[in-house]
Amino acid sequence: MNVGIIGTGAIAWKHAQAYKNIGYTVVACTDRTVAHGVKFAAATGAEFVTTPEELCRHSQVDYVDVCTFPGYRLAAVELCAKYGKHVLVQKPMAVDLETAARMIVVAQEAGIQLGVVSQHRFDDSVLFLKRALAASRLGKILQADAYVKWYRSAEYYARPVKGSWAGEGGGALISQAIHQVDVLLYLIGAVDEVFGYWQLGALHKIESEDCVCAVMRYASGATGVIQAATALWPGYPERVEIHGTKGSAIVTGDQLTVWDVRDDSGEAAPISSQAKSGASDPMAISLVPFERQLADFGEACRAGRAPSCSGVEGYKALQLVKSIYKSCAEGKNVQLEPVVF
Repeated sequence: MNVGIIGTGAIAWKHAQAYKNIGYTVVACTDRTVAHGVKFAAATGAEFVTTPEELCRHSQVDYVDVCTFPGYRLAAVELCAKYGKHVLVQKPMAVDLETAARMIVVAQEAGIQLGVVSQHRFDDSVLFLKRALAASRLGKILQADAYVKWYRSAEYYARPVKGSWAGEGGGALISQAIHQVDVLLYLIGAVDEVFGYWQLGALHKIESEDCVCAVMRYASGATGVIQAATALWPGYPERVEIHGTKGSAIVTGDQLTVWDVRDDSGEAAPISSQAKSGASDPMAISLVPFERQLADFGEACRAGRAPSCSGVEGYKALQLVKSIYKSCAEGKNVQLEPVVF
């Protein structure tokens, strides 16, 4: 597959390495800061083009990978629809639900695939848990939680767009913990109701939250909590904890670190303590799940099927995040509507 990349910041470099490892070719790139784009092109062997439209109409591009801030998403999808290119966007897929919904509709009407990067679905730990939960190895799920107690320096938030509502859609929950939000939804299913508290600019000079806590009720009847922060020095590996009537599982970073299940049988649990996490360094993350998700998206484009993390799946994660924000702002429970497109 031949890929065009819009935006050549830090995450684009990760993607470029992953593409190289799976045999995909980055044939074109663009960035509004020309020097950044030219440097990226020279390092990857891609052709630098001056505008996203030029990239989207590039004859050799099979799909477009949008590695920009979330404020630039719908315009990219509209360009891809215009030129019949499949499109993969970074998380979160947008800063608001109206834009995300429009992206999905535009892609559907154009007959193109829309995917959202949520690479932790492809961690060995999460893939194992998906199979284990389908086989009811933990029994009835009672509690499912996510803890993302990270730290980011003042320099991380130095650019005005960082931690802004307009540019990023919020702070720690939407920019960092949305990965774990997606993992919980992927493994446990829909959430019906949330209640949250936030601390806006608790440590950093930002307008959004760098600390947030929420309690949730899943459609299944299970309950759970989400804690997200970028203010907790020095930063600790994120955890997803799942507790059922037969036992418990804990994912720390990207690894399954606890599998305590009574009378268990079946596939051996891939227990490990060598977790990789972006707790204090955003780029200290494994390439393997990126490789798997990018390969999945390429195969989805070839086969005409939805990717593992489609636009609709990305919308569900954004809906939960925005519902928590609404609860924090209004001080009351928020009910989530079923997602139907």
